[in-house]
Amino acid sequence: MQRVNLLGLPRDALIEFFAELGEKPYRAEQLMKWIYHHYVIDFDAMSNISKKLRERLKTIAEITPPGLVPLLNSSDGTTKWRVEAEGSSDVEAVLIPEEGRATLCVSSQYGCALDCSFCATGKQGYAGNLTAAAIVGQVWQVNAERRDDPITNVVFMGMGEPLLNFAAVTDAMNVMMDDFAFGISKRRVTISTAGVVPKIYDLAEASDVSLAVSLHAPTDELRNELVPINRKYGIESLMTACRHYIDGLGKKRTVTIEYTLIDGVNDSPDDARALVEVLGDLRCKVNLIPFNPFPGTSYKRPSNNRIRRFQTVLLEAGLPAMLRTTRGDDIAAACGQLVGRVEDRTRRAERYILRSAATAAP
Repeated sequence: MQRVNLLGLPRDALIEFFAELGEKPYRAEQLMKWIYHHYVIDFDAMSNISKKLRERLKTIAEITPPGLVPLLNSSDGTTKWRVEAEGSSDVEAVLIPEEGRATLCVSSQYGCALDCSFCATGKQGYAGNLTAAAIVGQVWQVNAERRDDPITNVVFMGMGEPLLNFAAVTDAMNVMMDDFAFGISKRRVTISTAGVVPKIYDLAEASDVSLAVSLHAPTDELRNELVPINRKYGIESLMTACRHYIDGLGKKRTVTIEYTLIDGVNDSPDDARALVEVLGDLRCKVNLIPFNPFPGTSYKRPSNNRIRRFQTVLLEAGLPAMLRTTRGDDIAAACGQLVGRVEDRTRRAERYILRSAATAAP
């Protein structure tokens, strides 16, 4: 019989698990404290759980985090980790330390089911979804390494489209916010989506975490090219979904609009003015992200003058627009640069390599 991995199970699921064993609900709280407060994953070490129950748990359950290997350290303090989860694929996670906070960028899929043209992850193709244990395990392992300086913020901005792994992602973020686990504030857990519109409505029913939307273009024509899911869910429907989501959060909450600036593609003052029109009265802030190059791409980062000019248009229109500081680009850990080891089911990686080779040929 395959044992159940209890890592990543939200409290209500653990209560149900123990109920099936004839145990009281408080057992779930005891177990969570051992796992997430004390980093104990050996049932024998859980001294306030009866020996009889511990012996039974060893036969039907396990607490198994994914392997975590530090890969590279950036000159700016960023660390990139390799997460060794199930099967032959692995993913990357990134720790971004700042004064008073530590942000972990977690992955939710092996590769990505989408194919955004400016993202290295998408060019690897797609091998499947991570389990909730593998997602929560990224936070657990990093915290276990740095117990005196735990993660304060989690962003689902690593490899994969989180809303296409909805069940595991929502379970994982519920564990992250649970006081018996990591106790991270809902404002400090951010789901980033390329625009899976139906799942934004589902997320509104399931949670009130912070939402970030990868927009990257002010028109459907351009966004179809940069973010192909736009061909299914256009900008108008995406903006409607965003308004629905933040309407349920209260007047002080906003959605973050992520906009990667690509030289000569989407970074002109006209593009900025069009973006102002698209966002309209949406309660939002805009994160401007200068493009981060990766092997094989023909895109380039805009000049600082073009970036500032774009930002100025937004600010003068009354839109809060911040320039995201590039972190970890010297170790390929910046936004859009993450790659793992992906057993691609889509042959997308093979096609990308062939296209890149053809483009580079004299």
